[in-house]
Amino acid sequence: MTSASRRPDSCVWCGREVAETGMGRRRRYCRQSCRQRAYEQRTQVKGTSIPADAVVLTSEEASAMVDRVFQVRCAAEDVATAVAEGAAAHEVESLCAELVQLAREAERFR
Repeated sequence: MTSASRRPDSCVWCGREVAETGMGRRRRYCRQSCRQRAYEQRTQVKGTSIPADAVVLTSEEASAMVDRVFQVRCAAEDVATAVAEGAAAHEVESLCAELVQLAREAERFR
């Protein structure tokens, strides 16, 4: 798989795109602050029954994620309706661009 066709890596903490380094290991975090938050969470769950790789969200973060997924579904339904109704190509392209943007935002866990 070429690097141009490979999906960009996402930060394991926040889900944002991680810049490619070119050489060496791939980066796992987009920023030092995300790396620090992940470390803090790992140390907090150490010695508990919570798995170390568990994703722990606050109720606000979980609610925001549900909202983002709902927005993606609504945008996908808008695209399907536009196609079924024979919308102009530029209108479908615009709806698809919005759908892609919402999907990118929905990938974020935090």
